Amino acid sequence: MNTATVPEPRTAAAQAARRRKTEIALERVHQVIARLRREKAQVSVAAVARRADVSRTFLYDNAEARAMVAAAIAEAGEGRTQMLADQDDAREAAWRERALNAEEALKTAHTEILTQRTRISELLGQIRDLQTEWTQEAVQRIITENTTLKQRVRQFTTDNRTLDERLKAARSNLRFQDRRVSDLEAQIAAPGSRA
Repeated sequence: MNTATVPEPRTAAAQAARRRKTEIALERVHQVIARLRREKAQVSVAAVARRADVSRTFLYDNAEARAMVAAAIAEAGEGRTQMLADQDDAREAAWRERALNAEEALKTAHTEILTQRTRISELLGQIRDLQTEWTQEAVQRIITENTTLKQRVRQFTTDNRTLDERLKAARSNLRFQDRRVSDLEAQIAAPGSRA
């Protein structure tokens, strides 16, 4: 009995369908890689799988697909290396600028701190001067001066109120006089108003 058999028609049809499906998937992978190159986008297994609507397993298992993706990644890697070097240079320049700015800010802060410390020491000296013991005579003199000042404030308040009332009265008289002058001017200007 011969064990080598000719594939059944259904098996052959299934294999042909699988080959067509693989060829279509490979064509999509090829198109996606070409599009990624045109767009200058990053080529990666994940990006190709997502855009070509194939699984990552397909890209790893199929030798032709794996070779296409590897070649595209290698090609993109050379340009990417230069781009990364340029980005590193730009980052280094930015960090250098930040470091210089931070150094300048630090110098300014140290100067300000020194100024504040000097001012604080001066104020502490003034506080110590104020905390010295007061004699009974000095306390009595300050109380007397304070009482005198309070009396003067009350007198000024009363004088201010009196002057304010006089000002109101003067303004009222002025308004009355203005009306009276206006009435007299109207009488003079009106012809025949005098009999």
